[in-house]
Amino acid sequence: MIFLFVFVLTVLIIDQGSKYYVVNNMNLEASIPVINNFFHFTYVENTGAAFGILPNQVIFFILVSIVAVVLLTLYYHQLPKNDYWQKSATCLIMGGALGNLIDRIRLGVVIDFLDFRIWPVFNLADTAISVGVGLLILIMFTTDDGKSEKIRGERN
Repeated sequence: MIFLFVFVLTVLIIDQGSKYYVVNNMNLEASIPVINNFFHFTYVENTGAAFGILPNQVIFFILVSIVAVVLLTLYYHQLPKNDYWQKSATCLIMGGALGNLIDRIRLGVVIDFLDFRIWPVFNLADTAISVGVGLLILIMFTTDDGKSEKIRGERN
């Protein structure tokens, strides 16, 4: 339980801290080139889900996020004690979902700022969710039974 709390809290602090910095140091729609024409910090407010789909559905996304966090918590507690790969992936998804949930509850929008110019602007919570989902998919497709211990070469 401590692993869950510390991991999710770390994701939340990094996500919310980065968004706090952007909101307090940039104007809405402002863009700062980091690597010109490739990567910029661009402050936007997203009223929808990924890629701005279903705009202005705040209550819907709040409810979906709450359900997702509850289901992820139940899933986490079903995992074997030493299955740190799946636990880490689940914590990444949960921390990201909570980070965007906090934005929706506080602001009615999600703060996005990572802009690679070939992809819609996103944030660190989105990154945590994507990495967590990717890791779970990798675990499912690289093991016989979906247990991540086999990724590390351990045998039951």
